[in-house]
Amino acid sequence: MLYRKFVHRIEDFLLNEPHKILLVNGARQIGKSYLIRYVGKKIFRNYVEINLKEDSEGMRIFADVKTTNDFYMQLGALAGNRLGRKENTLVFLDEIQSYPHLMTMLKFLNQESRYTYIASGSQLGVALAQTASVPIGSIAIDEMYPLDFEEFLLAMGCGEETIEGIRQKFIAGEALNESLHNYMLQQFKLYLLVGGMPEAINKFLENRNIAHVRNIHRDIHALYRVDASQYDKDKKLVIRKIYDLIPSNMENKKKRIVVKRIETTAGHKQFSDYADEFEYLTNSGIVLSVQAISNPKFPLLESQSKNLLKLYLNDVGLLTYLLYGNNINAVLKDENSVNLGSVYESVVAQELHSHGFPLHYYDNKQKGEVDFLVDNYTNLTVLPLEIKSGKDYTVHSALDNFINTSDYNIHNAVVLSNAREVYQKDGITYQPIYYCMFYQLDNSLNSNDFIIPEIKLSETEG
Repeated sequence: MLYRKFVHRIEDFLLNEPHKILLVNGARQIGKSYLIRYVGKKIFRNYVEINLKEDSEGMRIFADVKTTNDFYMQLGALAGNRLGRKENTLVFLDEIQSYPHLMTMLKFLNQESRYTYIASGSQLGVALAQTASVPIGSIAIDEMYPLDFEEFLLAMGCGEETIEGIRQKFIAGEALNESLHNYMLQQFKLYLLVGGMPEAINKFLENRNIAHVRNIHRDIHALYRVDASQYDKDKKLVIRKIYDLIPSNMENKKKRIVVKRIETTAGHKQFSDYADEFEYLTNSGIVLSVQAISNPKFPLLESQSKNLLKLYLNDVGLLTYLLYGNNINAVLKDENSVNLGSVYESVVAQELHSHGFPLHYYDNKQKGEVDFLVDNYTNLTVLPLEIKSGKDYTVHSALDNFINTSDYNIHNAVVLSNAREVYQKDGITYQPIYYCMFYQLDNSLNSNDFIIPEIKLSETEG
């Protein structure tokens, strides 16, 4: 079994949160069902799993369920001998977005507390938007993603002690020795090829044949294209076109969405006319959206522009499959004719997103573009990140313009590249690309930031 950090979140919730139902959201094929099944069978004596997508396409047993009694009757007919009490019975409702009315019913199932429940879905954001009554207070939604680079390293046999040692180097601002750096860079490039889809990783571990891995990427990409077209019969072709355009957009200099490329007959349509389609792709988990910031202020959420948007695929392995097929040398051997900039950006977006960072980038007509911006909670300012795949990683005019703009109040910046050395120069920290696996939203805060000192009235004020 591949190690997944998310397993601890599921276990902790099921063991310590008796008053809510956990909804695990995420794209298909990332291992949600497998992980919930593993934890459920480990913790509970009685485990019942119902795939509601299969039911909606087959028997439709739960399609007309209107009350909790209706639900219990159908559940009992399917698994009566496996139903006990709340403390020893877990009911897993997989692909719950197939029946939005059951999402509303979760509130009442939770209140009646007959069994313990957990649910998952690949389009929960879309389903919740279509749900008449969202059971706020009864559910907790958590996001799951493809394997990140650290999980990939563990799958490849890298020891936990080695990873922890590298983490300490990262925290101390130090570089790895030459041999360990070369090993990490090799593993990172393998990750660019294989990606974080569990089936693709398992296939690679089985025979290390990239052609077999690409077959899995092909199937997952085809599945995502079908998912992308199930939103609305009038808009499905547009959504699929937007999804298909992502790799070619990534190869453009600006990389952002250009409306006129979506529909050649769109006429006077504007970016806002496609807001629903962009939101659907993001909510389904198959796409990562990066919002533009032209005038960065902390917090970034208050400064984002909805009219400039970059879209990335949710898994870097899918991107390299679409761009390079079975040609592994394009990634592994730094072919001079291949620019890996879009691939490096994609994998950093994937890492930041899976570690809890909202995704933003800097776009200013006069000053240029910087790949990513994240909130720096320690200094209450913004931290810019520039991603470099080539040897000219010290050349970054847009980043220089950004940090030299006094109004932005920028304290530091980071450049990630293939270079081994870790050092600071002119307010910029240079780090090897694989250090992005240690970027954590909670680690960007000092623990003291959470401590509010007691405020006492003075004797004169008292």
